[in-house]
Amino acid sequence: MKAVKSVLDFLKMGGVEYIFGIPAGSVNAFFDELYEMPEIKPIVTKHEGAASYMAASYAKYSNSLGVCIACSGPGGTNLLSGAANAMREHLPVLFLTGAVPVNTVGLNASQELDAEPLFRSVTKYSVTVKDASELLDEVAKAVEIALSGVPGPVHVAMPIDVQLESLPQMDIPAFPKKEVLLPKGDVIKDAARALARTDGGYIFIGQGIRGSVKLLAELAELLNWPILSTPQAKGFIPTDHPLNAGVFGFAGHESASELINEGNGRTLLVIGSSLGETATNNWNANLTKDRTVIQIDFDGTVFNRKYEADIPILGDVNASLEMLIQELKSLGLEGTPSKWISEKDTHLDEDFNTQNVLLKLQEYLPKTNRYTIDIGEFMSYVIHHMKVLDSDTFDINVHFGAMGSGISSALASKLADPARPVACITGDGCFFMHGMEVLTAKENNLPILFVVMNNARLGMVYHGHSLQYKRSHPSFEQEPVNISKMAEALGLPSARIESLDEINLDLLSSLQNNQGPSVLEIALVDNNVPPMGDRVKFLSSFGK
Repeated sequence: MKAVKSVLDFLKMGGVEYIFGIPAGSVNAFFDELYEMPEIKPIVTKHEGAASYMAASYAKYSNSLGVCIACSGPGGTNLLSGAANAMREHLPVLFLTGAVPVNTVGLNASQELDAEPLFRSVTKYSVTVKDASELLDEVAKAVEIALSGVPGPVHVAMPIDVQLESLPQMDIPAFPKKEVLLPKGDVIKDAARALARTDGGYIFIGQGIRGSVKLLAELAELLNWPILSTPQAKGFIPTDHPLNAGVFGFAGHESASELINEGNGRTLLVIGSSLGETATNNWNANLTKDRTVIQIDFDGTVFNRKYEADIPILGDVNASLEMLIQELKSLGLEGTPSKWISEKDTHLDEDFNTQNVLLKLQEYLPKTNRYTIDIGEFMSYVIHHMKVLDSDTFDINVHFGAMGSGISSALASKLADPARPVACITGDGCFFMHGMEVLTAKENNLPILFVVMNNARLGMVYHGHSLQYKRSHPSFEQEPVNISKMAEALGLPSARIESLDEINLDLLSSLQNNQGPSVLEIALVDNNVPPMGDRVKFLSSFGK
């Protein structure tokens, strides 16, 4: 048996269904073995960078291990951004790269590269296997590291001769399972007593709340406290929930900022947020000023980074909330009717602008639609204006999202959750980077609506420079390109609109009534300053 087959047997036993990547010489042995393993489907992408973000998003939405593979040299280096993203997002992804034969190292072999140290800084574990008898054990070890403790990516480099070496039949080790980290009971009791005796407060949630939304709502209603979301947590609390106080941070709501800056809540309960730059309006000191801070997270390194946590609760978010609710009820809390209602800007007029286009689209797309949001000026409009109609509605990556990563997230979401409708909101700049992944969607019969906001410029860069420097370089703009025609040439259903009234149910039904992807191009130059919240104030006053 070839050594590489044992790796695939191990992954199959662990329930791995998809492997994202691109075949090439140094990993062809791996792909050849996949012929005999129909349980695992290779998703062959158009670029390794896109594959790396797909594997990460798949890990997120399937709540399982993501697997990504690329050849030695440039194939491997193209995975680095996705690996760094998975590290930042705490997503378990196994990155496999090919490598030149062991006996050719240092001889300037084609695509020779020592990938191990490159991945070491963006993964939990990185290794090059030089002995075929160790390949399976190293992959199993890497997967265990990826799934244990704080989840994250790992990397194994496999020289081609190591993959091909024949070995006796091997026992496949047990596939590791993620263990739930339970918080300490005395810490939960301390937190419950502090919450019960405080004179009001706020709940501040990050994307770590995924999978625990019902418990969060129960806790909020028990305390009758407003819920503030970070940009990445938009999509978990319905817009019309009485306790939804809106988004705080990048592109957030003024009502949420007023609560933090001027509100009299004396306690801040932080759940599943690392309190980074975009979540805290550039580390606004008012977030925790004169407040008791209780923070729940499964990653102990997030405590006391920038904001001191008076009561840090280290543990699985779901388990921590269950225990906290039980303890609060034992102290006599019963909750009162929800009364908080925030003000959110979702007014729709007749102007053909980004805000109205997004709200109009949402009128006709299913309530359960998941929107994967790319990196561009439209992202701030999504955060600020779009409505949350169902749980886990938005995939917004302001941590380490690359331009085009929203396209990859759309494919991963559809593969992980086929029954849920998906629309990707991307831009022309993002589309020119990774737009060919619409072909990957076509080849895998994935019915995804790709909405391309085409303003023929790098919009976020344009507005950022205009605010900060009062001018913008002409090269930030480009000759307009008809992306709908590009999609048509790729054999995809497509449409191009140039006015708000062109968006209607017939149009969207015609685009979505198929077994594969479609492209809706929005030809729109919106010169309004995007609703970036305090980021606008920061950029417009930069250097003064």
